[in-house]
This record gives sequence, structure tokens and C-alpha cells, in this order.
Amino acid sequence: MNWWRSATTTTEGPILEAFSQALDILMFAVVCVLLMAGFPVAFTLAGTALIFALLGYAFNAFDPSFLSAFPQRIFGTMINEVLIAVPLFVFMGVMLERSKVAEELLETMGRLFGRLRGGLGLSVSIVGALLAASTGIVGATVVTMGLLSLPTMLKRGYSPRLACGSIAAAGTLGQIIPPSIVLVILGDQLSNAYQKAQLDMGIFSPDTVSVGDLFAGALIPGLVLVGMYMLYQIFMAITQPKSSPAMPMEEAGDVTVMQILHALVPPIVLIIAVLGSILAGIATPTEAAAVGAVGAILLAGYRLDEERPLAIYVAVLSLICILVLTSYMDLRVARNDIPEADQIGIWAAVLFCAGITWGLIVSLWRVWDQDVLVPVVRSTTQVSAMVFIILIGAALFSLVFRGLGGDDMVHEFLTGIPGGAVGAMIAVMALMFVLGFFLDFLEIVFVVVPLVAPILLQMEMPNGEPMNPVWLGIMMAVNLQTSFLTPPFGFALFYLRGVAPKEVRTSDIYIGIIPFVMIQVLALAVLWYWPSLATWLPTIVYGP
Repeated sequence: MNWWRSATTTTEGPILEAFSQALDILMFAVVCVLLMAGFPVAFTLAGTALIFALLGYAFNAFDPSFLSAFPQRIFGTMINEVLIAVPLFVFMGVMLERSKVAEELLETMGRLFGRLRGGLGLSVSIVGALLAASTGIVGATVVTMGLLSLPTMLKRGYSPRLACGSIAAAGTLGQIIPPSIVLVILGDQLSNAYQKAQLDMGIFSPDTVSVGDLFAGALIPGLVLVGMYMLYQIFMAITQPKSSPAMPMEEAGDVTVMQILHALVPPIVLIIAVLGSILAGIATPTEAAAVGAVGAILLAGYRLDEERPLAIYVAVLSLICILVLTSYMDLRVARNDIPEADQIGIWAAVLFCAGITWGLIVSLWRVWDQDVLVPVVRSTTQVSAMVFIILIGAALFSLVFRGLGGDDMVHEFLTGIPGGAVGAMIAVMALMFVLGFFLDFLEIVFVVVPLVAPILLQMEMPNGEPMNPVWLGIMMAVNLQTSFLTPPFGFALFYLRGVAPKEVRTSDIYIGIIPFVMIQVLALAVLWYWPSLATWLPTIVYGP
């Protein structure tokens, strides 16, 4: 290699730049091929990056000093408080899935709407939205609804394609309806990208975009998407009645108000506690995730022994009182001068914490005794470890990509596309949609977003204003949702295939999701033409 290194020192820069760009493109292509071949994501990203870093150094196209920033990247991940929300939300979702919340919701909503033509499909969409807002775990939601709803829908004469498409699509709502792990990770990446974009524009006191902004921005588009799913179910029930018949009256039975409240109130209270505390400004997303984890433990403890609910009631009431106290009083104890009113509030908070502790101890004993706690903790650890090891591998990949001049190449490509910001945005959305056929959403978020977002956020829209980071984040989140449904590697399709009855063919699943993918693309178009769907609520909640 010495002959090359000595030659390149005297060769004009364009040749070396072209070679570096070729290495960049080849590195990205190799990563995609290896990921599609089934190699572990984190090690594929890190290993490929190291190999191409060595190649680049050998040919005098890569400065190894870029790798000196890698330990700092890892340390930054370790001290990032936002990312603490990831294991907490995962724990909340897995615990709720184990506490049989989904089963009761599906049964109650199915009996309530089943007497209507297309009612079972509507109930699946409603339950999918509720589970998305309370659990956010796509795999658990799809598997649970596939086990419980799919046999019932097929037995009642539903079209296998419509039934499979409804369940798979409703199961993916957890990626757009907050609290969502996708939004947490995307918010962290966009926050870094937004600050970098402003610094590159010479703004040295940059604004920030938070996970809370994305949660608020995703709420209305998520509900719009649920409404579009339900409209499609109604359309199919009207135009093709045989595809979604009603349940017989005697089989559906009567559903009492108490049964509906018993199924709906616990998850709705948890949703309000988590999302409400974020939108009201009482808690950060990380703090709200902790509230959700505590609430999930209490709910699981209640469902496992409903005959002895006193400790759970006391804990829930105490948790609500703590949230109210936090919103109206300063409960900090590390102060030199504490007013008498705040002192009373602090002692009341101590009392309420004791009530929460009592309920948690009782609930934890119950979930431990029923062999629920260990699987939940194990699953949470596995998912969290997967997310963070991918984040570390993606950080190394990003460093090497930039060291080879990839960010300049991406910048030249996006700014050179006809149409300015609009053309660049369309190109990025198309790229993410295509990558969703082959890559997982985590891979796209960690690899693509850090490369394209800083450039997009520097570009001006046709109205002369910079691109809104919240709108960009929600557009990406809706786009990423399609990656769970698009073959050949859509995870929701794999989950559903694993639990579907034998009479359901794989082709039924793949064909059944096509209308719902088209609905998601239509939702992207709606969000494109009405960006206020994503930007209005964050402006109302957090100000302009």
C-alpha cells in the first residue's frame, strides 16, 4: 500500500475525494447486503465500519483521528437521560402485555362492536390504538391480537386477507402513537441533528427539539391514521359485505357498562398519567416513563388478585396526588429556605410515597409469585441491550462514514436535487420507504437519520421558512411504520405468520397488508399538505 499512499500525496484532491466517496457508497451497500443476509445488526455496523476505516487509512483516504471521538460517543450515550426512557417504556409494555390487559380489551370491544357489520375489524383498530398508547410494543400487540382475534374473525366469516391486514396494521400503531420507543430514539437523533444544523448555519445559541415535542406532534397524526383504518373497515363492510359479516346477536351477548369500564379505565388512566404528565409539563418523557412503569406494575398486581385491591387503590391514589402536588408546589428539599406551605407539601409527598411503596411491594410480590416478573425483566433487558448495542455500532458507522467524506457527499446530493427542500424531502422519504423493505426501523433511524436530517433542517421550504424539525420527525416516524408491514422483512408479518392458523396462507398476509400500506402512504401525503397536524399541538403545549 505504500506506493498508493506516496502517490496520493502528490495526486490532486479530486481523485482522492472520488475514491473516498466510492468507499462510502460501497460501505453502505455492504452493510445493507450483510443485514439482509441475517447478520447481527450492531456487529455488522461496527465491523463493516472498522474494515472500511482500515481500507481508507491504507489508501490515505481516512484520518484515524475520527475514531478518537468514538469513546466520547459511547460516554454521551451512557449519560443521556432521554434514553433512560427506552428500558422504562419497554418494561411498561411487556408488563402490561403479561397482565392480560389486551385480552380483556379485545374480548370486550369485540362483543361491543361485533354485532355491527365490520365491527370486529373496528374493534381491532380501537384496541390497537389503546394498546399502542399504553404498551408501544409491536411484537406483543400483533401476537396477542393474532392469537385472540384472528381465529374469531375467521370463524365469523371474515376474509383472511382483511383480517390479517387489520391485525398487522393495528399492531404497528405503537410506532406512531406516543409513548413510542421509535419516537424516543428518533427524538434523540433529531435533537442532535437539529443542533448540528443550526451550528452549521452560524446559530451558536441553538433551539432544541425534545422527545416531548415529538410525542405531542405525533398524537393527532396517529389518531388520524386510526381513523383512516376504521374508514377503510367501514368501506369494506359496505362495498363487500361478505368480507366482514356481523356476529350473531346471541353469540355477541350483552356487554354491561361495568364490563366496558373494567376493560377501558385501567389502560386509559395509565395513558393519561403518562401522556398527560408530559403534555401538561409536569414530567419529562423519562420521568413519565418511570410513572408508566410503576403504573404497569400496579395494574399487573391488581389484575392478578382483584379480590384484594386495597393496596393498589391506595398506591394509585397516592401516585395521582404526587402528580398533582408536583404541578402546584415546589417539592425540592435541597433548599436553604423552604416556605411553610411547601414544607407541608413535602411531608404529604413523603406520605404518598409510602402509599406507593406499599402498593408496589404488594404488586411485585404478586407478579413474582405468579412467575411474571422474571420473564418481564428478562425481555426488557434483551430489548434494551439490543437497542443500545445497535446505537453504539451505528455511532462507529457514522464516524467512519463522515471520515470518508460521506456527509459532504450526502449534502451535495440533497442540495443538488431539483426542487430544493421539497425535492430533497421527497428523495429522503422515498429512500426510507425503500429501505423499510429490507431494514429494521432501528437501523434506518441510527444510520440514515443522522446523515440526512442535519442537511434537511438547513434547507428552506417554499414559504421561505426553515424545515420544522417536529414535522420532519413525524413524517419520518409515519414512514418508518411502513417498515413493519412491507415484505419481505416486515416484522409484523413474521409475528402474525407465527401465530396464524394453518389455513391462513402467507400470501393472504402479504396481500392483506397492501391496502394498509397504501393508507399509511396516504397519511404521509395528508401530513405533507397539512403540516399543522404535527406542529399545532406542540405549539399549543410548549409555545412557538
